[in-house]
Amino acid sequence: MNAEVVVVGGGLAGAAAAIRLARAGRDVVVIERALSAEHKVCGEFLSREALNYLESLGLEVASFGAVPIGAVRLAWKGGLSETKLPFHALSLTRRRLDEELLRLAADAGARVLRGCRVHGIERERNGWRAMVEGGEPVLANAAFLATGKHDLRGRPRPKGKQSDLVAFKMYWRLAPAQAAALEGHVELMLYRGGYAGLQPVEDGAANLCCLVERAELQRHGGRWEHFLAAMQRECGLLRERLQGAQALLERPLAVSAIPYGYVRAASHGVWALGDQAAVIPSFTGDGMSIALHSGCLAAAMYLQGESAEQFQAKLYRELSGQVALATLVSRGLVWAPSRGVLMAMASLRPRSLEIVARRTRISEAALLA
Repeated sequence: MNAEVVVVGGGLAGAAAAIRLARAGRDVVVIERALSAEHKVCGEFLSREALNYLESLGLEVASFGAVPIGAVRLAWKGGLSETKLPFHALSLTRRRLDEELLRLAADAGARVLRGCRVHGIERERNGWRAMVEGGEPVLANAAFLATGKHDLRGRPRPKGKQSDLVAFKMYWRLAPAQAAALEGHVELMLYRGGYAGLQPVEDGAANLCCLVERAELQRHGGRWEHFLAAMQRECGLLRERLQGAQALLERPLAVSAIPYGYVRAASHGVWALGDQAAVIPSFTGDGMSIALHSGCLAAAMYLQGESAEQFQAKLYRELSGQVALATLVSRGLVWAPSRGVLMAMASLRPRSLEIVARRTRISEAALLA
């Protein structure tokens, strides 16, 4: 199969790039490994920046049941702090969001190949060859790499600055009183060796996304149920929220060796998007904004005739400061001595949460119209 652009990965970044390229009349092939959209280990927090990009792509997430988020609570053993978010935010599951974006890409004219796994990208004369397992390769002038947390063979990302964490995600049906208490909030909860985020999503569910140091997880035998019990012992608010709650998945989703703090500085010819370009710690809630921004920016620069190297350098300049700050705070939240200092600051000055939220976002100057 031949195309002008091949996009490997149909998540937020890949779909956003494909939509904008296809609408500009470019011949685009999107290769997505899943036959249908799946749940992913993601906090599913849509900040103002993400919502603006989705609106520009023609997706009104409120029509799909997105839930408003207006405040953040920070909870730890013996303490609780709350502040309003300095921006409008919503919450929507990735499965719903990814499916709708891929539909828009197909409607725009992109050829979307689903259930196809790419095991490598190779240079092909003046272009690229995407090697598809069990199928014919796709030849293209340009290759956009948007595989999220999954690295292609031969293109591993480095470890990053905080890569010793294991992430879990579970959906819950909270008891009515607890669902009412959580409404409109994202709750960041701290415990030994990690932190978790709990927030409502559509259809009356709640998303619990949590991180823990690998060594701490091993203290609990590497078992989700033991780790979950330990989180609740450490954080009374989480224990309260999960009283009478029903787990909505048979088992939690899990991923490890996430290279938090990584920002790609060079492209080597491939347009790297989303988590393949930058990985910001989850507590910021800016991962989906970065994915959408990178996809839209890559499409815009490609259409202007700029190179993958120019794109990667620009994205690095735009994101490296925020990712570095977020990683520093994330490491502080996990490391016990510094966590106490941060909690004292949050208790004495709740507005410090708002300041961190502002300074770990994509700058206004970098956002596309």
